[in-house]
Amino acid sequence: MTTTTEFDTAPATEAPSSPPIREQIVLVTGGARGLGSHLVTAFLGEGARVVINYLGSADAATEVAAHAGHRAIAVRADVRDPGQVAALFDQAASHFGAPVTTVVNNALADFSFNGDARPNADDLRWEHLSTQFEGTVRAALNTVQSALPGMRAAGFGRIINVGTNLFQNPVVPYHDYTAAKAALLSLTRTLSHDLGPDGITVNMISGGLLRTTDASAATPEAVFDVIAAGTPLRRVTTPAEFADAALFFASPWSRAVTGQNLIVDGGLVKG
Repeated sequence: MTTTTEFDTAPATEAPSSPPIREQIVLVTGGARGLGSHLVTAFLGEGARVVINYLGSADAATEVAAHAGHRAIAVRADVRDPGQVAALFDQAASHFGAPVTTVVNNALADFSFNGDARPNADDLRWEHLSTQFEGTVRAALNTVQSALPGMRAAGFGRIINVGTNLFQNPVVPYHDYTAAKAALLSLTRTLSHDLGPDGITVNMISGGLLRTTDASAATPEAVFDVIAAGTPLRRVTTPAEFADAALFFASPWSRAVTGQNLIVDGGLVKG
């Protein structure tokens, strides 16, 4: 008896192209400060052209772009708004004469990594969750959808989402933040399956508490000490070390890696 399936199981004849980072146009959302600025610096260091997205940090974004000269442009856009995101991509393509091929979804809705100041189960409201879902999941959906035409035309694309190790180690009550990032992990995996035939990979990098970003500036020093003591490397991961992992996912070295969640926290959490 013959059975049919909706899936094409024929092997691909050749691997899709995977240009080096220096040939890529990279969008970093929330790229003006904190972890975002380290991601921007890492990609510029490898020769990429970079779109520095910002919302409220105009001076910081402009300063970073000015240092990079023609290889960077700062563009204001609220990534929660699909119209503003579409305009961002149009401006980037006009500036560089080519579409964005790599998207790093780093933007974070207003959040402070201080467990003592976060709502617990009794105080948690849907508004807390909604804010994080808008800033994390909706924002990523907007950037991906705006990036797809250019990526498909190029036959290449890299989508890199920023997650958290709190999926596996929920030791602080960041209920809203963690729930949104968990949803983003699910979207990472479903998108990887959907977009793989287009030569587009979708991956996530999940860090722990980083020393130090704007968001972790409110974290008590004692918390950093505890994390360092429980980590095999006996220190807290830095934003620059986290950014190195983003370079891996954008590089040809990861051309056969998609739908993955790489934990970058010095070994604190075993994935």
